[in-house]
Amino acid sequence: MSIVTLTTDFGQRDGYVGTMKGVILGISPDATLVDISHGITPQNIAEAAFIVGATYRYFPRDTVHLVVVDPGVGTDRRPMALQTQRGIFVAPDNGVLSYVMSREESWSATHLTEPDYWLPRISSTFHGRDIFAPVAAHLARGTPAEKLGAPLRSPLMRELPQVKILDSTRLQASVLHIDHFGNVVTSLPVDMLVAGQTIHDLKRRIYVQISGQTIRGLRTTYNNVPEGDSLLLVGSSDFVEIARNRESAVDLLDIHMGDTIIFKIAPGITASDTRSESESTKEG
Repeated sequence: MSIVTLTTDFGQRDGYVGTMKGVILGISPDATLVDISHGITPQNIAEAAFIVGATYRYFPRDTVHLVVVDPGVGTDRRPMALQTQRGIFVAPDNGVLSYVMSREESWSATHLTEPDYWLPRISSTFHGRDIFAPVAAHLARGTPAEKLGAPLRSPLMRELPQVKILDSTRLQASVLHIDHFGNVVTSLPVDMLVAGQTIHDLKRRIYVQISGQTIRGLRTTYNNVPEGDSLLLVGSSDFVEIARNRESAVDLLDIHMGDTIIFKIAPGITASDTRSESESTKEG
């Protein structure tokens, strides 16, 4: 039994996701279909790339991952399949697999040019149904990727958000994702912060100043602060998040996808210089 995951920006209101599932099951009736997300912000390739990059490693190595966030549908952008040691990916060649390619030591790509593995009639606006879904189904049945087209030597890889070290006390990151709970996932890897020191060492040192708030301390759980307070959190994707305990951070703070976030690290700070761990301070 094979697994096919689906990640799209289609939402659940229309029949697009269900149609793709019908195509897959018509070709590979034994496939197990798993929805990753259909709530990607419409046409947001960067957000989809992050979601796929954060989830694929938790699936069996022979999983087929179908990713359809495709603002260039019907243009000359190329449909592709990407083979890795941690699964096979079917997607438009628009950078949506950038996190996967950056994390995998080796991969090979195929330009999907063989119409025998597509539906007979191709719409110019729904390649998810007519090209990507049937290809994913054939891969799930064991069809080698080499039969689906020619090698793709240089698939498009988007420049991933990088953390800039501005000086000895400031790091510049950006907003990668805002989740359903209003948690703000930044591009600052936790490993970059804790290299050579423990999270405890940073509790009173790292802070951000945003929307009139100063939020201090890197925490490991929401309940490290009182209900309703903001915090900097070690997120499940191993990036630093800006969150609120049992409330939405994005509802309180003026933060949007792609925004720049400046993290500051106070040098030589002592307990007498700070407020209690659970306190967020307001700036005038």
